[in-house]
Amino acid sequence: MTKTTTSSLVAAGFLAAMSLGSTAVAAPASHGGNAVRASGGCSSSAVWKLKAKPDNGALEVEFEVDSNANGQVWKVRLKDNGDRFFAGKRTTAGPSGSFSVQQSTANRGGNDVIRARAVHGDEICRGTLTV
Repeated sequence: MTKTTTSSLVAAGFLAAMSLGSTAVAAPASHGGNAVRASGGCSSSAVWKLKAKPDNGALEVEFEVDSNANGQVWKVRLKDNGDRFFAGKRTTAGPSGSFSVQQSTANRGGNDVIRARAVHGDEICRGTLTV
């Protein structure tokens, strides 16, 4: 295989994985602090970002979805180790056509697995990270 063919196949594989809503690997924040971040693509064209950091004995969680379309109503759910700590609706707004949810949850002993899910019509965004 040529280098161009290999690069094209790698790029195609990455795009296919992103279109299926696969999650990116969480990594410590580059701006300091103890935040953990993850991001990825949704089932169509939207993208998501998920962040969690310790805050006074709790975990501060932020989930953002950017669809580049204003006025979309999304059903959102956040879970910590399987226990739901947020469920509600959010509407995308300008200028970027995005929404975010900021919510705190208990910082449990050991690892906290944070899962976020947002649904608008047929589009689904799913994100996971471990703190």
